[in-house]
Amino acid sequence: MAVLGRRRLLVGGAVLAVLVVVAVALVVVLRDDAGDDTRLARAVAMAPKSTQRYSWTDWAAVRDDLGSDIPTDASAGDLRRFLDEAYSADLTSTSAIVSAAEPLQAELGLSPATVSWELFTQGAEGALLLLGVPDGFDPDDLESRLEGLGYDAPTGDDSIWTGDLAQLQPRGITPEFSYVSIDTEAGVVAASDGADYLLDRDDAARGDSDDGVADAVAAMGEPLAASVLAGDNACADLAMTQADGPDRVRAEQLIDEAGEVGPYRGFAMGLMPDGELRVALGFETEDQARTNADSRAELLAGPAPGQGGSFPDRFSVERIEADGTVVTMRLDPVEGTFPLSDLSTGPVLFATC
Repeated sequence: MAVLGRRRLLVGGAVLAVLVVVAVALVVVLRDDAGDDTRLARAVAMAPKSTQRYSWTDWAAVRDDLGSDIPTDASAGDLRRFLDEAYSADLTSTSAIVSAAEPLQAELGLSPATVSWELFTQGAEGALLLLGVPDGFDPDDLESRLEGLGYDAPTGDDSIWTGDLAQLQPRGITPEFSYVSIDTEAGVVAASDGADYLLDRDDAARGDSDDGVADAVAAMGEPLAASVLAGDNACADLAMTQADGPDRVRAEQLIDEAGEVGPYRGFAMGLMPDGELRVALGFETEDQARTNADSRAELLAGPAPGQGGSFPDRFSVERIEADGTVVTMRLDPVEGTFPLSDLSTGPVLFATC
């Protein structure tokens, strides 16, 4: 296992580009299964196999970390104050429900004040939002709320509630909730802007997939908020190809000087409860992981072309290690920075293409 001592790192620039999606769905998990896997790992297992990007927010842990006593029937003011505090802690950038938090709370009783966790997944075939709901959630209450919003009740065997956007949008309900399905046996509620996407949801789930994404997720532990990318998507989003010409040239020089930098199969980056920024890269082989632990450690100590300044300006490095096929970086952000939301589309540290 390769280990590097204290150095520093910067990740800055634009937020990671959002994938073009075909459909968007919301899934509410009514039961949080026990087991050795982390909450993030269990949520990722429910995501579609085709997912390229996973955006995670552990709302229960965020509320605990911030010491928030926001009630489950929070007012709009309570919710805004809580989200302002979470924003200041850089814990909202991975959420897909923050922008519609108030109408979701008022109309469906689902918001950052009430859900346990959130996983927003995006891929070429569509997008899916998973919300873990704590014990005591009442699916009958959700059905009543849907009826009150004018949804047509399910008919036949598809169990899909059909909404009318002309009635929903004036109340702040977005097109993603055009179709809603409640599976009481599985304890799952799903919503989408396409009925067919809901019908294929169970068959499309990752389950116990063994790949670079699973490896990176396993190394993350229990982050408060995290971004996870499949290797091919990370290759496109995190390469230097979108940087200006001089920055690309300088990046190529730095990579050549650092040594071999190879593509990874999975990428994860998250903020932990103790303030640590953790990065995990899943490779094909152990040799690749060891090689990349050394080369990326060299990059940590140098400039950050395409972002400005140098990596040592913003992060101290507590530990870098290659363990099996995964490289894990444990980083200590400088106070006042926003490391997760500022993740660049072209950081030389994560270059793969």
